[in-house]
Amino acid sequence: MKTGTLRWRIAALLFLATTLNHLDRQVLGILAPSLQRDYHISESEYGLIVTAFQGAFAIGLVSMGWLIDRFGLRLMYSVTVVIWSLACMAHGLGRSFAGFAAARVGLGYGEAGNFPAFVKVVGQWFPLKERALVAGIVNSGANVGAILAPLLVPYLALHYGWKSAFAATGSLGFLWVGLWLLLYRKPQEHPRLSPEERAWIEQDGILPENTRTSYRALLGLRTTWGIALARFFTDPVWWIFLYWLPKFLQKEHGLALGKVGLPLMVIYLVADAGSIAGGWLSSFLLKKGYSLNFARKTTMLIAAIGVMPVFFASRTGDLWSAVALVSLAVAAHQAWAANIFTLHSDLFPPAQVASATGLTGMIGSIGGMLVAPLVGWILDTTGSYLLIFSGASLAYLFGWALLQLCVPRMKAATQG
Repeated sequence: MKTGTLRWRIAALLFLATTLNHLDRQVLGILAPSLQRDYHISESEYGLIVTAFQGAFAIGLVSMGWLIDRFGLRLMYSVTVVIWSLACMAHGLGRSFAGFAAARVGLGYGEAGNFPAFVKVVGQWFPLKERALVAGIVNSGANVGAILAPLLVPYLALHYGWKSAFAATGSLGFLWVGLWLLLYRKPQEHPRLSPEERAWIEQDGILPENTRTSYRALLGLRTTWGIALARFFTDPVWWIFLYWLPKFLQKEHGLALGKVGLPLMVIYLVADAGSIAGGWLSSFLLKKGYSLNFARKTTMLIAAIGVMPVFFASRTGDLWSAVALVSLAVAAHQAWAANIFTLHSDLFPPAQVASATGLTGMIGSIGGMLVAPLVGWILDTTGSYLLIFSGASLAYLFGWALLQLCVPRMKAATQG
């Protein structure tokens, strides 16, 4: 049945926003070794810069989630992209630990809004059986951003100075805002949405948007805590990959700034495949008649097992063996993320989706805040990534077990 393509054009905008989100976030990680050397920033101070980002990201998640539910996606998604774009450009003013940390606070607060926003849009525009696949596709934009960064940033830094990398990547967000304001409306209000596509979107039933809830009420739900605790132990692993992976390749395998692009591109291309595959598998199981509980949790368990071999990445001296192990782990993380993001639109009413996503994301970011300085301290003290990769290898199984403990049976909000 032909159902139309407007929802997929909306999804393309979400993909683009997530790409820009991680492109802007990755710039500092790639330039960190040279900036640390030039401005005398230690590993522990770099860990604190990451913590500053994550603290602001945590506050941004919980506040932006509420603002999105309160004032709507069209306005607040635009606001969040403008904030992070300006903050990315402001990194060019940094001259010290304090300067980069301040810019990072603005970037973290603004970038946080992307995730409750895109989860809410996916819940609005896609039926249950398409959501995980779409979330996987949109979330794969994170990897595209991480691929583009090592290709663009070294070139810009080496030819035009490091400030140009922040200015060029940050400016792209303003173009996105124009496209968003031009295209996005709620499905019920969109003048270009066909009756056939609207019927497809609403096939699971539509819950009213006029109900509100408080964070206190959300904190009283086992569902909230199941997702939040799973994110507390697994979100920090993504931060480690994002911020320390370029440094790991440069330190452990002797890659210069201009040579780090190819391994990172391979890693994040594989991660893209993992994100889409994780979303596809979950959606495929639903279409085959399996329950929501089975489809989401089985896919997440497979992903959790897939991360475990990353333990050996710090034990091999061969570059491409390390790249293969990290690639598998990042792909498994993205498969996990595609499903854990989707759980919010599955399990919470529409008016609570952004707030719930922001709340669980805040708890995940608190985990990242605790881990980042610990990673810096471990590297300053031991100079080894062994303990870091060991913890990452087990985090997802632990997170899956906590999710199963808190939410033994999942039931979609649209199913009553």
